[in-house]
Amino acid sequence: AFTLSSFLRVGTGFDIGLSTKCVVIPKEMDMCHEIGYSEMRLPNLMGHTSMAEVILKSTTWQHLVHTDCHPHVRMFLCSLFAPICLDTFIHPCRSMCVGVRDSCAPVLACHGHSWPESLDCDRFPADEDMCLASLTKEYKYLHKVLPKPACQTCPAVEEFFTHKRILQVFCDSNFAVKVKLSKERALIGDQEYNIECHVEFITQGSLLPYETQHMIQQWLLINENCTQRMTQTHRPMVYLLVGKIEEGIVLVNQIYHWQRRDSQLTLATQKWRYHKCL
Repeated sequence: AFTLSSFLRVGTGFDIGLSTKCVVIPKEMDMCHEIGYSEMRLPNLMGHTSMAEVILKSTTWQHLVHTDCHPHVRMFLCSLFAPICLDTFIHPCRSMCVGVRDSCAPVLACHGHSWPESLDCDRFPADEDMCLASLTKEYKYLHKVLPKPACQTCPAVEEFFTHKRILQVFCDSNFAVKVKLSKERALIGDQEYNIECHVEFITQGSLLPYETQHMIQQWLLINENCTQRMTQTHRPMVYLLVGKIEEGIVLVNQIYHWQRRDSQLTLATQKWRYHKCL
């Protein structure tokens, strides 16, 4: 994990003045825990003056953080909502804002929201000032760049099918992932979900099962309209998500409702190991 110091560009800081105080980052701000520091300045860089306001406004962003739309989305948002307690305010650099905005704005758009004016990247300092810098080049060097889930129209959930038809679909696909989905009862903020994934198969190059699980979890968070449709009640539901990876984009093309009494999906996943596609 990167430490805060590795993000800092040296230069001039910003005077805080005498009106701010250091407070412990509250437990309700999940996204700003385990980021290298535990105390924040209040008022923060968003102009929030009370902890109640900070919690209320920040929880609306936690869902975006869970989508992993950019490697530094958590660091960017926490530097604003829960700025570190130093002698000067450390803003995020403009380049970090632009990187996060370009990656995460499409996810917000998928949920029907535009990138907010309060996070206009022009309000942040240029990289030669003292600010939190993006490490995207280094991140790509250290981490494998995985395919990204796309915002897409939700496929219809199929209830009636034969194992032969499913095997034909498998032949045209790169992955099939069995997903157990349930809604959590959210006290504040957006709806949260429990998502358990088991990879039935992957045929896409060097992808590993845990990477594929992570991509499907991201897909379900980004395409929340689809996830909502699959979790009408608080009872856990099981589905098989089947799709392709094209030009670095993850697309789910088929969704099957996996019911206990249904043997066709079980039969298809068992036969797949020995199945020869035409």
